[in-house]
Amino acid sequence: MFLLLLLGVLLAWYLSRKLYAKYWHKGLSVDIYFQERFIYEGDASTMKEVVVNDKLLPLPALEIRFSSNRNLEFINDASANTSSTDRSYKRDVFSFLFHQRIQRTLPFTAHKRGFYQIYDVSLTGYDFFFHSGYYADVQQDTVLYVYPKQVDTHRIAMLCQAISGMLISRNRLYPDPFEFSGIREYRKEDPMNHINWKASARTGNLMVNQFDSTTSISLSLLFDMEDRLILKYEDLVEETIRIVSSLAGRLIRDRMSFQVISNGFDANTDTPFSMYLKAGGGRTAELNQKLACMDSSRTACSTVELIQKEAALKRTDHTYVFISKNREDDLTGALQALTGTGNQILWVLPIRTADVSSLSLPTIPHVTVIPWETG
Repeated sequence: MFLLLLLGVLLAWYLSRKLYAKYWHKGLSVDIYFQERFIYEGDASTMKEVVVNDKLLPLPALEIRFSSNRNLEFINDASANTSSTDRSYKRDVFSFLFHQRIQRTLPFTAHKRGFYQIYDVSLTGYDFFFHSGYYADVQQDTVLYVYPKQVDTHRIAMLCQAISGMLISRNRLYPDPFEFSGIREYRKEDPMNHINWKASARTGNLMVNQFDSTTSISLSLLFDMEDRLILKYEDLVEETIRIVSSLAGRLIRDRMSFQVISNGFDANTDTPFSMYLKAGGGRTAELNQKLACMDSSRTACSTVELIQKEAALKRTDHTYVFISKNREDDLTGALQALTGTGNQILWVLPIRTADVSSLSLPTIPHVTVIPWETG
C-alpha cells in the first residue's frame, strides 16, 4: 500500500512538473505602471501592479521582482520586501486560482527630480510541489517625470516684480507687464485667476482683467549648472533648476515671451540647453520635462564661457536673469562685458543660509544681485 502511494506521489510530481514546465506562463500577464505621468519633487504617488492568470491551471506561488530608482521610495505597506542599494529592489509574492486577476497599489515618494523608467519584471513560478521554479522576464514600458519642486510663490512674485522694474527702467515705452490695463470679456484660454468677479456680476457675463502685451520685451533666463569646485554644492544646483522652473511658469502665466539658456545639456538632443517660450504658448510641461531629465553632473561649458557666448551675440537693450551659485572673480569681467550694449542683468544667487553671514555681494554696474537663501 505504501509503495502504491509512493508511486502515485511520484507520478503526480512528474506530471505536475511536465504540465507546469509547459503551461505555467500561458495566459500570464504582468503590468506595472506609474499611475501618473508626472509629479513634482517631494510629492507622493503610486505604482499599479496588475497580474492576471488567465488559464485553468492555478499558480500556487508566483514571485515577482523588479527594480526602480532608489529616489522613488516605497512607503507604507509597499515598503515590505524592499531593499535599497544602488537601486530599489521590490519583491512580491502572489497565489492564483484559475482565471484570476490581482491588482496591488504601491505608494511611493519621489525624493528627487528626474526621468524614471521600469524596463522589465522577473517572474518565478512554482507548482504544487514547490520545486526549483520556472523563470521568465516580462518587458515593461512605463515612465515617470518628476518635475523640479516649485519654490515659494511669494519669493517668485518678488522676483517677478524685480524683473518688471528692470524692464520698465530700461525702456519707458514698454508698460509694466504685470500692471492691470483694462477689462474685457472672458475667453476660454484665459486663466481663472484673471477673472474680475465684480465686473462679471455687474455685466452678467464673465469678464477678465487685461494685461499689456509684452511680446516686444527682450528677456532671457540664463541658468548655470557648473559645479567645478572639489567641494560640491549639488543642493544649490538643484535649487537653481527649481528657480528656473518656478520663474518660467510664472512668466508664462503673465503673458511674457523669453528664452531659457544654460550650459547644461538637453537630454533629448545632447546639445547645450536652449528653449524659447512664447507668451501663452503652453510649453511649460515641455520645459519641466527637459529640466527633469537634465544631468547635473556634466556641463557643456563653464559659467564664464556661457556668459561670453551670450555676450558675443551683441544683443542690445536686453534683460537677462542670470541664476548661478558661482561667484568667482572671473565672473565679474564676463558679466560686465554682457552689459556693454545697453543690457541689464538680474543675478539670482542661490546660497546656503549658513553662508549668508560671510557673503560679500559682487558690485558690477548694471547688474543687480539678489541673494537666494536655501536651507
